[in-house]
Amino acid sequence: MSRWSAERSLRGEGSEGRAAVEPIAALIAVLAVGAALGLYVVALDDAAPDRERPTAEATLDRVEPAVTTGGVVEPERLRGIGEFRYAATVAIEANGETWTVRSGDEAPVAEDGRHTDAVAVAERKVTVRVGVGRNVRGTLRAVVYR
Repeated sequence: MSRWSAERSLRGEGSEGRAAVEPIAALIAVLAVGAALGLYVVALDDAAPDRERPTAEATLDRVEPAVTTGGVVEPERLRGIGEFRYAATVAIEANGETWTVRSGDEAPVAEDGRHTDAVAVAERKVTVRVGVGRNVRGTLRAVVYR
């Protein structure tokens, strides 16, 4: 019978040279795995939905359909708007006129030039009915305390 080379490794002889990895190769493998995990976390963070939606944008999304008929904003319909979740002011500006509705005494002023971090402002260009058969471009603005 002949001896085969695997017989030595079964007994533990000469096994110190087998399954060894060079330190540089192991370090490169660890760095590659770390970089892959880092890229995965960044991609996962970018794919997550934005949980905190700006309150001024949400207010505009709620108000615009309530004051719009046939794609034209009717300022008189601002009076029919219910209460807001936050202290807010909604204003329509067109043709040199301004129509405003505020939710309470603590609501911010829409024309206020001071925009601090505590105030969220959002505005959209809209078509506003200013008279019978007269429509002009105007601005629908929401100013909300966060």
